[in-house]
Amino acid sequence: MRELIALYGARLATDLLVHTAFVLASVAAGFALGLTFGVLLSRVPRWSGVILPVISVFQTIPGLVFIGLLFLWLGMVPATVITALSIYAMFPVLKNTYTGILGVERQYVEAARGCGMSHLQTLVKVELPLAMPTIIAGLRMSAIYTVSWAVLAAMIGQGGLGELIYQGTNSNNNTLILLGAIPAALLAVVIGALIDLLQKKVTPRGLRKGAGR
Repeated sequence: MRELIALYGARLATDLLVHTAFVLASVAAGFALGLTFGVLLSRVPRWSGVILPVISVFQTIPGLVFIGLLFLWLGMVPATVITALSIYAMFPVLKNTYTGILGVERQYVEAARGCGMSHLQTLVKVELPLAMPTIIAGLRMSAIYTVSWAVLAAMIGQGGLGELIYQGTNSNNNTLILLGAIPAALLAVVIGALIDLLQKKVTPRGLRKGAGR
């Protein structure tokens, strides 16, 4: 064990840091984009019949192919990875934001409007808080997926835990594969647990019992 740490400890720490940075940056950008577009789509639901199927088709494109296409355009830079991961991370948040807002019972929206709230105030103070558990569930899905997608960064020389996994695969070295795979799995578990805590915090108190929280 000591020999393993001596040989790969510094590299593992660096790869884990890079991997985590890619995940956090991509999920943050994807959440902002997904929330924005999800809100806009909820304002014109008739567009969902076109936009959501297109998104579903786009999600079937392998991440490696998409990163490869961006690589031809942007080059071998971290922005290539972050752009690709942010777009993929956006989709679960967008869908859940749209679904969550439309799932808010109309009586609450009508009551807010009856109290003199503007459309923006109703969105911020009523619809988004009530839809937040669904939105955060999309964020959780997005974050966990992104941890695995970030492995692809190694394919264009941008580091991360994928470096260890791919090197181990190419050299038939199971130790390297595990050194990359196990931290990635643990990172997904930790991020998922943190988002679960966030979901509890942002869920309105009146909905926590119904949500089983």
